[in-house]
This record gives sequence, structure tokens and C-alpha cells, in this order.
Amino acid sequence: MLSYRHAFHAGNHADVLKHAVETLIIEQLKSKEKPFCYLDTHAGGGCYDLSGEWPQKKAEYLDGIARLWPERQHWPELAAYWDVIATLNESELRFYPGSPEIARHLLREQDKLMLMELHNQEIEILRRHIGSDSRSAIHHRDGFEGLLALLPPTPRRGLVLMDPPYELKEDYQRVLQTLKKAMQKWATGIYALWYPILGKDADRSRSMLELFKYAGFPSALVAELEVAAQPDEWGMNGSGMLILNAPWQLDGQLTTLLPRLCTQLAQSNEARWRLEWLAKPE
Repeated sequence: MLSYRHAFHAGNHADVLKHAVETLIIEQLKSKEKPFCYLDTHAGGGCYDLSGEWPQKKAEYLDGIARLWPERQHWPELAAYWDVIATLNESELRFYPGSPEIARHLLREQDKLMLMELHNQEIEILRRHIGSDSRSAIHHRDGFEGLLALLPPTPRRGLVLMDPPYELKEDYQRVLQTLKKAMQKWATGIYALWYPILGKDADRSRSMLELFKYAGFPSALVAELEVAAQPDEWGMNGSGMLILNAPWQLDGQLTTLLPRLCTQLAQSNEARWRLEWLAKPE
């Protein structure tokens, strides 16, 4: 199934959480001079025009990045994130970067990007945005299969961002199976998995995390943000990031950041956040 287009949801509360975590990890990797590699398994188009037809259908960015952007001077911990957005916008907020565009702006000359996208239209948009960057390698392929084929990467330091659409319920099993195999091939990599928190009748995030808890990973950190009460049926009230091999001090950064994001992005009094180690490194 290839109907999912991220432009409908660009800049929403889930993007803010995902891209804040991505930025914090990349900045940690940059603290050392050694080069590193960024791998994105479901890269999408790379950049989104918030005034376009698809983002305007639901205008989810109005309850996401649009709430934070005017107050960005009060969020110095996300300075790198703001810098990327600022490079795309002269004055008012119009363009929003996807995860590969954020990485492209933040990575240094010695670092590498490996981007995967299966959707025929999205891959062409991605190539237009990023294909001219000599540091990048863009692959028109399934991200689950592609990740395992490309590991271990060169250089051997780096971050994998996995952001599947979860259109198929099998995706929840595939992320676990893929990450277990990925860790066997590249045990020192950092893996950041995004997942949605859906209505009670549709949500599979709890059962997925339970499987991860007992899967034997040496390090697994969960960061979640729910902006409203969980509905009974359909709808996404929140999302989470599962980080394997989380870099040092990331949990401390998120302990400070998550409650502030929760307050700023809350859509009801039931908004909440969670930070938990499913497996804490010794």
C-alpha cells in the first residue's frame, strides 16, 4: 500500500517531537570530530510547503510548529532545529523541513546521508530537494529491506531514523524484526523509531513496546507526547520515539524538554508526556 503522503501531516505535533529528538541526537554526534552517517528508512519528500493544498486540508501544523515558531527564542535547547527552519523561510513560516532535510542542513562536510523512499512520487521530490548534495545517496527502495542491505554503513558512527507510515498492521512487527536484525549487523548504531499513538480501538503502540521491552535490546529509551485524551476510535492524539543506544545525556535533555512541549502543544487538559527506559544500559 503506497497511499501515504506525509505532506498532509507536515509540521504537526508528531513532527515536532520526532524532529526535536532527531536534532538533539545529531548535535550529540557532532560533538566529536569523527564523521558519522545518517540513514533515513522512510525519507518522504524532504521539504513541505505549508501553504500547499495537502498541508492546508487539515492544517495540522497550526497546532504543531506554528505554536512554537513565534516563541523559538525561549527554546534555546532546540536552536539547531530553529536554524534549519529559518534557512527555509525569509519571514513568515511557510516551508517545513522533513527529517532528511533537517539532517542535510545539520551534517558536516565529512558526514554522509543515506536516504530511502519507496513511493514513486515522493522519491522524485526527494531527489529534487537533496539529490544534488554530494554527501547524499538516495535509494528508491523499501526502507525495511534497504536498511539491512546498507548496514553496516561507512562511516561506522551514526543514526538511523525509522518513520514508517504504519498503513499496514504488519509494520509494527516489521519494525521490531528489522531492528533486531539491524543491531546484529551494526550494534553500535543509534536507532530512533517513530510510532503513532492512535485511538484505543486502533492503537498498537502498547503491544509493540511490550515486545521491545523483552526483545533483549541492551538500551531502549521511550519518549512520548500525547496532546489530548486518547479517543475510543480513530485519530492520532500523540506519538512516541523509541531510541536504541540513546546517546549520553539524551534522557536528561528530554526530561526537561518533554513537559515544556506538552504544555505548549496541549489540545486538552488530558495532554501528557512520558519518558521511560524499557532497557537501561548498565
